[in-house]
Amino acid sequence: MTLLRDTELAAAFDHASDTYDRMTSASPGYHAHLRRSARRLGLPGDGAGLSVLDLGCGTGASTRALLRAAPSATITGVDASAGMLAHARRKSWPARVSFVHAPVEAMTASGVSGPYDAVFAAYLFRNVADPDAVLDVVHGLLRPGGRLAVHEYALGGRTLHRALWSAVMGGVVLPWGRLHGDARLYAHLRRSVLDFDTADAFADRLRRAGFGGVRILPQPGWQTGITHTFVAHRR
Repeated sequence: MTLLRDTELAAAFDHASDTYDRMTSASPGYHAHLRRSARRLGLPGDGAGLSVLDLGCGTGASTRALLRAAPSATITGVDASAGMLAHARRKSWPARVSFVHAPVEAMTASGVSGPYDAVFAAYLFRNVADPDAVLDVVHGLLRPGGRLAVHEYALGGRTLHRALWSAVMGGVVLPWGRLHGDARLYAHLRRSVLDFDTADAFADRLRRAGFGGVRILPQPGWQTGITHTFVAHRR
């Protein structure tokens, strides 16, 4: 299939937004893995005085993970899907959490301006048309030494990882999508992982974008070799 991009992808997420939280909550480890990646940002103390940008925040699961890791940080969530953000905004948040509706490629035109102390991006980079352009924007929004954590499906490169991903998507997620009228979105999400960088390739992409201290950290359970946290800092 042809991958969905830009407004077409945002519209697909809009349509799926009513059932998205139920689907992700049924995925073993989904929220625990987000919390693990948020902790891997390594923000000091409770995050007081720090500003964090949450890219591709969706319905707010990643935002909630950031609050668990840094409960006093100021967090700005950005997402291109109005439907997903509507669900995020209906949840209970402290006043220092805000949300911006914008594609990440154009978020600075929507008032998102740095410098930020940290950026968190969950399940984002494989879904943008130009990951390098987005990394350039992120690099510019971080203060020198600012931290980046990317939580992403980036396969480890072994045939087993591809086969396991395809089996889980084909046996569980794609049927869910068909049941709820979101077959195109979940077919896209399956394909986007298979077509995206391996973990090593994405780490190299981060280095080319000017980030230092790049590390690849695995997630536990069935997602070992499938989901990773990439941590880095702006030089």
